[in-house]
Amino acid sequence: MNMLIKKFLLGLCAALCLTGIASAGEHGTPEEAVAMVKKAAAYLKEHGKEKAFAEFMNPHGQFRDRDMFINATSLDGVSLAHPNSKIVGKNVLQLKDVDGKAFIQSYIDIAKSKGKGWVDYKWPDPNTHVIDKKTTYVELVDGVILGCGIYKK
Repeated sequence: MNMLIKKFLLGLCAALCLTGIASAGEHGTPEEAVAMVKKAAAYLKEHGKEKAFAEFMNPHGQFRDRDMFINATSLDGVSLAHPNSKIVGKNVLQLKDVDGKAFIQSYIDIAKSKGKGWVDYKWPDPNTHVIDKKTTYVELVDGVILGCGIYKK
């Protein structure tokens, strides 16, 4: 086989493999969610709450990756940072999923009892707009609950 054809076929195979990887990775993984919360915790400790919350809400910032983002909530249920700026500053304690689960209350319960953990609930997938199973890793850091959710695919 001609060397030029071999190089073309190898390149084509590599491109197809990478395309498959990219489409398979449109959603975050549990490990990536935990890593993002750990990174956000370090950022908050280093830069303080005001700068951290601004960076968490930056749509092009370092705390956005595919369907993952950092949210910050107070221990009394007030949203401190979230991509939906309309809820920031508001008490979201009674926010419920389609099954009636008050998942923000679950964030608080886990933060107070264990310091960190996972909360399962159902929420619309931003890519498909279909209600889907979601899980959010939360961790209590300097009195703030930091969370990063993923869709269970």
